[in-house]
Amino acid sequence: MATNATLTMSNNNHANNGINSSNDWKAKLKVPPKDNRIKTSDVTSTRGNDFEEFCLKRELLMGIFEQGWEKPSPIQEAAIPVALLGNDILARAKNGTGKTGAYTIPLLQKIDVTNNAIQALVVVPTRELAMQTSNICMELGRHLGIRVMVTTGGTNLKDDIMRIYENVHVVVATPGRILDLVEKKVAALNNCKYFVLDEADKLLGQDFQGMLDTLISYLPEERQILLFSATFPITVEQFMKKHLKNPHEINLMEELTLKGVTQYYAFVQERQKVHCLNTLFSKLQINQSIIFCNSTQRVELLAKKIAELGYSCYYIHARMSQPHRNRVFHDFRKGLCRNLVCSDLFTRGIDIQAVNVVINFDFPKMAETYLHRIGRSGRFGHLGIAINLITYEDRDLLHKVEAELNTTIKPIPKVIDPTLYVAEAQAENADNN
Repeated sequence: MATNATLTMSNNNHANNGINSSNDWKAKLKVPPKDNRIKTSDVTSTRGNDFEEFCLKRELLMGIFEQGWEKPSPIQEAAIPVALLGNDILARAKNGTGKTGAYTIPLLQKIDVTNNAIQALVVVPTRELAMQTSNICMELGRHLGIRVMVTTGGTNLKDDIMRIYENVHVVVATPGRILDLVEKKVAALNNCKYFVLDEADKLLGQDFQGMLDTLISYLPEERQILLFSATFPITVEQFMKKHLKNPHEINLMEELTLKGVTQYYAFVQERQKVHCLNTLFSKLQINQSIIFCNSTQRVELLAKKIAELGYSCYYIHARMSQPHRNRVFHDFRKGLCRNLVCSDLFTRGIDIQAVNVVINFDFPKMAETYLHRIGRSGRFGHLGIAINLITYEDRDLLHKVEAELNTTIKPIPKVIDPTLYVAEAQAENADNN
């Protein structure tokens, strides 16, 4: 099971030794089964490039293909070549369209494994996203001999100190913990020339005020900064003007919501919500679902109610101990439970492709939160649905979200077409056509 302070080094330092220079090296890869689910233009509307066209190391290509990544998505096509040239980047792209690959691939390409120093730092807002991102780095770089470490709050600081002293090349971290390690002179960033902010709007918000400016002061003068986010408020613009040098701007956000996510609302009274949820569970073909509440107390209460109704259910929120959060996150990712009730802890970047239904048991107060919540469904161009339980008090919020995101949230029909969110129904429909 993944832990929050993990260090890995591949034993396959030169995995391409003994493999012919022709394309038969691809035939020897352990590639996962092809994903035949329908994908939307969010990830298919590309120029048709292949990963090989980016002149990447063969060991890195091996890691990419073993992840099941066949061709770059639009954000990867746009960002990877620019990042490889060493330019600063300000990138806007939708949740679930391949942003992590867009910055980890050039990062891993640039690491010099003979230099035992931190050469790249990826900063993310949540512990779960840090774990997920570090795992992707490890998987992509498994044949390169690159050492990746994840460090976040809520874990033993002494363990992190011991691991950093073992010489790491890439650190994935939450802001408070990495700043603590840097200020204690445990983590040296004088060789760190690659700095990534993922979910930059959250990182530059009030929760982490000033931390990123302080972190940047420890980086060398010659460095590359990459900012990735779905939304860019004024704080991001101010940060960009202060720290980025002639950044290359990428904007793939003609519309904010994912094309593959169909959105519905159901008007209910507060006391009817659990009954309505029970009806949805009995009628929907749920692969995995994430159900959002607006408070940690309501998360626990709802999880208890769902269990009493006889459905398998986990819950996760920020007040839980870190080992408990890790275990829930890990087990839900592995598909050990069908439903997860959570707070907005789980809205940022979390990628569980089996999730085909998102339910807002409590409607969020902000359009930005709504956008990130429904982005947990329909990942990487696949199809999914988002269902919102709306009380009388939520009506104005519903219209506000529709207006701000320029999207349509439709009344829920008696029967939801399975081809909108069920992979098997989509495949059957494609065969019939």
